[in-house]
Amino acid sequence: MIMSIACTPATSVIEINATRITPLKALEMMETYDNLIIIDVRNPWEFEEGHIPGAINLPQGYILEQAFMLIPDFDQLILVYCRSGIRSADASKVLAGLGFKNVYDFGGILDWVGDIVTFTEFE
Repeated sequence: MIMSIACTPATSVIEINATRITPLKALEMMETYDNLIIIDVRNPWEFEEGHIPGAINLPQGYILEQAFMLIPDFDQLILVYCRSGIRSADASKVLAGLGFKNVYDFGGILDWVGDIVTFTEFE
């Protein structure tokens, strides 16, 4: 019971700060803003199979350890995605809970409407 009470306030705060947008809106933001970060929270092998151009791979399990190194500005515009939208929703809430103010979850690459690149294209 105590654990449930301790976790509830953090969850409520995090959910308030995470914003869900459509992949189409994310694409529009990518075309409009130069200074944004696109974060793919899938595993590295998934990222290599295909990712959105310009995205950085920050697997969901490493967000707490690496977010501050990769994103030093708390006002940075951050777009987050994964495969289907489940991990990106969780990761967006974590980022918002860490104090990042402009976090947008646009779901999964399965619903992506723009270009996708793979590491084989760079070889």
